[in-house]
Amino acid sequence: MRVVAITGGAQGIGRGIALAFAGAGYAVSFLDPARDAGEELAGMIGRDGGRCLYEQADTADDSAIVRWIDRTVREIGTPTVLVNNAGIMIRKPFLDLSVVEFDRVLSVGLRAAFVASQAVARAMAAADLDGAIINIASTRWLMSEPNTEAYAASKGGIVALTHAMAVSLGPRIRVNAISPGWIETGDWQFSGRARTPDHSETDRMQHPVGRVGTPDDIARACLFLAHEAGFMTGQNLVIDGGMTKKMIYEE
Repeated sequence: MRVVAITGGAQGIGRGIALAFAGAGYAVSFLDPARDAGEELAGMIGRDGGRCLYEQADTADDSAIVRWIDRTVREIGTPTVLVNNAGIMIRKPFLDLSVVEFDRVLSVGLRAAFVASQAVARAMAAADLDGAIINIASTRWLMSEPNTEAYAASKGGIVALTHAMAVSLGPRIRVNAISPGWIETGDWQFSGRARTPDHSETDRMQHPVGRVGTPDDIARACLFLAHEAGFMTGQNLVIDGGMTKKMIYEE
C-alpha cells in the first residue's frame, strides 16, 4: 500500500488532502497538534476502510517530526509522498511583532518543512524508493496584506526551499509547491468548530472563476503532482481562481 505523510493534516486544507489521498488508496499518516480534530479525521478514514496513523505533535518540535516519520515507517510503511502543509499566521502590526513570534511562524511553516523533508528523503533512500514532496506555500509569497510579515516570509521561504530541494534531491525525488489563494476552510474544521461559509457576490467575483476555493481544489492538485507530473519538479503551482491576475481598483 502506498503511504502519504502530511503535516498539519487534521483540519482545513490538510484535512482535504488527507481525505483525497485516502480515497486514492493511500495509507495516510498525519501530524497535527489538535487532538480532537486529528482523532476525528483518523476515525473518518478508518470508517471508510482506510488505514491511518495520527500523531499529535507541534510541528515546531523538530524531534517530534523525526519520531513521527520513524513511527510511520515502522507501522504502515515508508512514505512515497510527503505534503508539508503545516503553517500558522500571527497578524500583528510590524512594529509590535516580536522576534519570538516571528521565529514561531517560521518554525511551524518553514523549518518544519525542511526537517520533515529531510526525514522522509532519508527513509525513501533507505528503502530504495522514488517519491514526491509537495510543499504548501501561498500566494502571500508574492503579495501581502498589512501586518503579515512573518507569514509572508515563511511562504516565500517555502517557494525557495522547493526549487533548492528539487535540484538537490533529483532525480529520484521530485519537489514541487502549491500556492493557494483564498481557500475557504471554515467547514473543514473539527466538527465542533466548523461553520458554514457565507461569501458575498463581491467575494466570489474577485475571482475570475466566480467562486472562492475549497480544500478539494488543493487536494486534487496534490494528487496530480504525486501521480501525473513525472516531468515536473521545482515548480510552484498558483491555485487562486485567477485572483492574482485580476486588477482590482477601489471605487
